Amino acid sequence: MNTEPMHQAIEGSLSGKLTFPQVVGILAAAGVESYSIDLIRGEDVFYMPDGTVHVEKMTPPSSPIAEDFSLQGLAAAIKAAQADTIRYPEFLAQAMAAGVAGYRTYITGKRVLYLGRKGDLHIEEFPKP
Repeated sequence: MNTEPMHQAIEGSLSGKLTFPQVVGILAAAGVESYSIDLIRGEDVFYMPDGTVHVEKMTPPSSPIAEDFSLQGLAAAIKAAQADTIRYPEFLAQAMAAGVAGYRTYITGKRVLYLGRKGDLHIEEFPKP
């Protein structure tokens, strides 16, 4: 498995150079089916259709993850990221302030599941082109 596209996606995201659609494009081209971000552990896990996985460490913002989940706060962060008024570092900080402890992006399913510390869940469909 070529893990370079996964590393490229993480580095480009954390540096604010890549947008979400660009990351999805890179990972889809590499055959990644889905990926999971654990903001507590600081890990990205990439899942391939054949069942293999690749784990990369990441350094999320040092912001604390709020105990309570704020759907309004998360929705505002998603909207700003989709409008490209914020990039991934700011998105992560705002999502963590909204109580997001992790999320899973289903590239083939075109949706993201956001998870809170107490089991809160929000499903966000990919924007329509």
